[in-house]
Amino acid sequence: MTQQLESLGIEKIESIHYYVHDLERSRRFYTEKLDFQEIGASDPEFNERAQQRSILFGAGPTRILISEPVGEGGRAWRWLRRHPDGVGALTFRVTDIEKTFRLLEERGGTPMQDIETFEENGGKLRTFSITTPFGSSTFRFVQRDAAYPRLVPNVIEYDEPKGGTNRFGFTGIDHITSNFETMKPALLWMQHVLGFEEYWGIEFHTNDVAPDSKEGSGLKSKVMWDPKSGVKFANNEPKRPFFKSSQIYVFAEDQHGDGIQHAALAVKDIIPAVRGLREKGVEFFPTPGTYYDMLPERIESSGIKAIDEDLAILRELEILIDGQEEKKYLLQIFLQDSAATHSESEAGPFFFEIIQRKGDKGFGGGNFRALFESIERQQKAAGRI
Repeated sequence: MTQQLESLGIEKIESIHYYVHDLERSRRFYTEKLDFQEIGASDPEFNERAQQRSILFGAGPTRILISEPVGEGGRAWRWLRRHPDGVGALTFRVTDIEKTFRLLEERGGTPMQDIETFEENGGKLRTFSITTPFGSSTFRFVQRDAAYPRLVPNVIEYDEPKGGTNRFGFTGIDHITSNFETMKPALLWMQHVLGFEEYWGIEFHTNDVAPDSKEGSGLKSKVMWDPKSGVKFANNEPKRPFFKSSQIYVFAEDQHGDGIQHAALAVKDIIPAVRGLREKGVEFFPTPGTYYDMLPERIESSGIKAIDEDLAILRELEILIDGQEEKKYLLQIFLQDSAATHSESEAGPFFFEIIQRKGDKGFGGGNFRALFESIERQQKAAGRI
């Protein structure tokens, strides 16, 4: 049995930092479709110095910082030279930044700078970043006094937020999912550097149900987690045969490397949330009717036995359901990726998942194939496979 490493002191994933070609397009998407508030913007001095401008969006405790280049040489510009729009950094709130830094260095992590300190309004923020195996994405760790007034040092938050009201009830980031052409190095890094542990796993292939098929694809997936905070990362790689037909491999082609595929946003009540999002014009990966034809049998055989929702409404909204224990399950649905949403390949293959947990702490193993095949149908329709 692997000895459990000392905790880094992670409390939560605090925010996602996203790099884009078109910040105004992102502003419309988050405020008009997802009903996020626009909370603040980077100050002019930072924009000139960093050669990028940023806007901070929020819904409940969920925070997404989006940056666009305004010249050459900045971090956003360097990211977008190598990749389409995508997640460039994840920020983790920690209890003791000195301890986090020390443990990461001792375990072979690669800090990008010493701990930086920012002071304002009698409060203090201390932070540093590390490189990762998640393509070009970095991880930032932050410790903040309650008196420190900002989420990000160079973003000035408005006196009154603009835009949405979080009418869809987002309650935070449930988990992050990443795709790798080979995921073992990332799993070992999460285990030996971050101190994460294996939580769950699954693998499948279309050959499982059609062994004589001349085409198909599959995946292997491992979920790693930080037991103290509950932070979870799902990690995928393609499975042979037909390795290059896997949507995991196609993601790497579109992303120009490994990286973060999607973030799961938790909601209080998924049915009104999805209904409202659809009314706003948000598009989701489609689910075939056969999934719902088989759903009563799956609910019974999985051990869930009974659910609170009307199956006809789940079919109408194309919401997926999964679980293993009686009356404990989760409901989930996946937005179309950004390239399809904005009809621009440069918008990238990242997407959001919407999830409501009703006692189940798993990852919808029964839905992995449904999602996998849905993404591949979209990729084929777009000529990407």
